[in-house]
Amino acid sequence: MLNPDQRATRILKGVQKDLRLKEIPWHIECFDNSNIQGTHPVAACVVFKKAKPAKKEYRHFNVKSVTGPDDYASMREIVERRYSRLLNEGAPLPQLIVIDGGKGQLHAAVESLQKIGLYGKIAVIGIAKRLEEIYYPGDSVPLYIDKNSETLKLIQQLRDEAHRFGITFHRQKRSKSQIRSELDDLKGIGKETKKKLLTRFKSIKRIREATDEELTDLIGKSKATLIREWINDNRNKTEI
Repeated sequence: MLNPDQRATRILKGVQKDLRLKEIPWHIECFDNSNIQGTHPVAACVVFKKAKPAKKEYRHFNVKSVTGPDDYASMREIVERRYSRLLNEGAPLPQLIVIDGGKGQLHAAVESLQKIGLYGKIAVIGIAKRLEEIYYPGDSVPLYIDKNSETLKLIQQLRDEAHRFGITFHRQKRSKSQIRSELDDLKGIGKETKKKLLTRFKSIKRIREATDEELTDLIGKSKATLIREWINDNRNKTEI
């Protein structure tokens, strides 16, 4: 029976061989962009060490320099931000970067690695969603890895984890902005009250489902009454 370290070594040596890497990828990072119809563009970076999620090292990014749904520009920004920061802090760099996306996304990531002088020092690949094709920089022909191999399973796990982490963050942002925007026109409900409602209930749907007692305990009777009237007036609105 292999102990966890032996198992990780076996899996990662397989990854090294299958992906033709110079070194064993003990530390892998995977990036995913989440923007739904171009709103609140965010990105996620998940970190695996010894083939296992290192959840404390996961990072979310609010995309700052991009307006609208431009996945390539978003990828350029977050890859540059992530690795400029690691370089500045003298933090360990990964041996492998996985980009969730095909040739375009991969090329965007490569441009940022070139800009900060890391291209060629860290292996980088893209995984296209549909057929699980693996792309290398500058190579238009994808690599297909055995569907049942531990290598592909690990890459899929990275990609799925980055996607899940990104989507969760995206939903939180949408809920917050929806609460703010829907409550903005309500007279008598100020910034602090909105913040309290947001922190406690997380979404409009949950505010609507709150009891009078819960609302009163949180924001006082008069504001709770305003919220209750607003809820009753907006009964037919679509809930998130």
